[in-house]
Amino acid sequence: MLILELAVVLPAATLILLSFWHLNHLQRDRGIEAFIQREFSQVLAISEKQINQRAYDLLEDVRPDIPAPGNTCSVTLDKILAAHPYIAHIYVYDPQAGMVFRSQPDRLRESNFRAEAEDLDKMFDAWMKAAFDDYAKELAKAKTKGKPYYFESTWAPRGEKHIYQSTASFLKVDEETGRKAIVGVTFDAEYLRDRFFPEMLDAVISHNSADSQNDKNHAVLMIHPRSDSTPLAASAGWDGGEPEVERNLEGAFPGLALAIKKRGTTLAAIGQHFVHTGYLILGGLSLLLAGGIFLTYRNVSKEMALARLKSDFVSNVSHELRTPLSLIRLYAETLEMGRITSPEKYQEYYQIIRKESERLTALINNILDFSRIEAGRKEYEFRETDLSALVHNTLESYRYQIEQHGFTFEEKIEPVPPLRVDREAMARSLVNLVNNALKYSQDRKYIGVNLYRENGAVKLEVIDHGIGIPQQEQSKIFEKFYRVGDPLVHNTKGSGLGLSLVRHIVQAHGGQVSVNSTPGEGSKFTIALPLQAEEKAQAATRST
Repeated sequence: MLILELAVVLPAATLILLSFWHLNHLQRDRGIEAFIQREFSQVLAISEKQINQRAYDLLEDVRPDIPAPGNTCSVTLDKILAAHPYIAHIYVYDPQAGMVFRSQPDRLRESNFRAEAEDLDKMFDAWMKAAFDDYAKELAKAKTKGKPYYFESTWAPRGEKHIYQSTASFLKVDEETGRKAIVGVTFDAEYLRDRFFPEMLDAVISHNSADSQNDKNHAVLMIHPRSDSTPLAASAGWDGGEPEVERNLEGAFPGLALAIKKRGTTLAAIGQHFVHTGYLILGGLSLLLAGGIFLTYRNVSKEMALARLKSDFVSNVSHELRTPLSLIRLYAETLEMGRITSPEKYQEYYQIIRKESERLTALINNILDFSRIEAGRKEYEFRETDLSALVHNTLESYRYQIEQHGFTFEEKIEPVPPLRVDREAMARSLVNLVNNALKYSQDRKYIGVNLYRENGAVKLEVIDHGIGIPQQEQSKIFEKFYRVGDPLVHNTKGSGLGLSLVRHIVQAHGGQVSVNSTPGEGSKFTIALPLQAEEKAQAATRST
């Protein structure tokens, strides 16, 4: 048990204590929240990159259609707008040709959109005239660094409200003449609000959270102005509340922030749930460990007790074997030396040798039967048998030994129907019960054997007036190696196998063995064997 404690209990207990300390540390330092925040920050960075890349892809669809500087006209730009409805406005500024500004023709009927177009036309025209050269140099420099577009955000008026829109500017150069123009492409504000942002948010959530469809508390995203927490657009499932982590968007959509949170919960609640779940798991593991230790202790105790019983069994069997062997050797040597002259003495010695050899054979048979039963190789030979004759003949062969021990012996054997039994096994069961009566009787030496039929069964009873068996031990006496805690029992040599064999034999015959005993008054062992089906049927027919 000490080795078990040092090898198993101590490491397991140490691991559990360290786990409790780790959970306390996580709870104190808000480790789970910090971990999830780092995960959220990575998701936001990836999401920003995907959103920008999608905007660049849309612009790259437009860019090849832009004519070379000096060839720009309203018709060409109108065709571009018609082919790309997500573009609200487009302009091309060439210092030599001036500004060409066009808007989606179908939307100009809307007063808000028309006012927006007029304001942008004036703003971009004034800006290009004043800063074209410097702006062109900045765009050319940025292009060499892998940034082909410059983005500027504005808020388009829509009645009393304003909605976000972004304009991308890039430099267009005629490779043959070197003539330069600045092109501006403005994303449609309604398109960004109603389609682009929601679709991109759903796409990045789906891409970055593989389990988002199955987790009711999956992450959700929203985009809002940096100066205002009101959502401009949100992914499916956004349920309001404060975002857990935010990131300012750069690139295609300046002036906006990307925010993320868990749907229906908070990081603090997640951290608490994780810690509480960890405590519950550790508590369960502690209980399992304690239960395992208890079961192991009980099993080890049982094995130790069984080892002691086996040791006692070997000692008792050795004694029982030695006693008949000593007597056989003694009387055989006496006969061999020719010291006996009386024929009666010869007969007496031969009879003793025979009886002791039969006793030795019975003991060895018990041990062999027990060994076969333990190995699962015990087989019975069932034959139709007159049980009355079998019981009578067995008792007759044992009568001399019973009377030699000074016992009063009574038998009441009634005729019973033939039964299919293993004759040797049933005889051994009866002998074991009689042997018990012989061993554990003191002053009142009486053995009674009854055989009769009752309630569809044949019953065999062995009655003694011996020491008896306490009530609490009566259910245990049929276990292997078990012996009652009475001093007389422990002073009497025995293997502890007899009653275990009786129970196995009787159960193999489909019957039951029971005991009715009172300490100091004696015991009655009853073997009940069921009648065969045809006999029951005949009995039922006769009764009707």
